[in-house]
Amino acid sequence: MSKGYWIVRVDIADPEKYKLYVAANAAPLRKYGARFLVRAGQFENPEGGSRTRNAVIEFPSYKAAVDCWHSPEYQEVLKLRLPVSTADLIIIEGYEGPQP
Repeated sequence: MSKGYWIVRVDIADPEKYKLYVAANAAPLRKYGARFLVRAGQFENPEGGSRTRNAVIEFPSYKAAVDCWHSPEYQEVLKLRLPVSTADLIIIEGYEGPQP
C-alpha cells in the first residue's frame, strides 16, 4: 500500500493566531499516523510561485491522508487556520515504482 502525503504551502497573516492551529493540529495528525518530512525551513523557488511556509506530511497510506483531512477533528482545527492564512494543499498518493 502506498503512503499518502499532504503537500502544503502557506502564507500566514497572523503568526500568533497561527500558533493556535499548529498546537491544535497535533492530535488529529497523530491519530492518523502523520509524520512531518518538511516543516518550514530554508527553500529555493527556481520556478513557478511559492508561499512563505512549506510542509510535506507523510501518512501511512493515501486513505489515512484523505481520512485525516475529512475527519471531524481536523475540520474543527482547520477553523483556526482559515481566518489567519492562505494555503495550497494537495493530498497525493506516494510512488513506489521503478527509480532512475
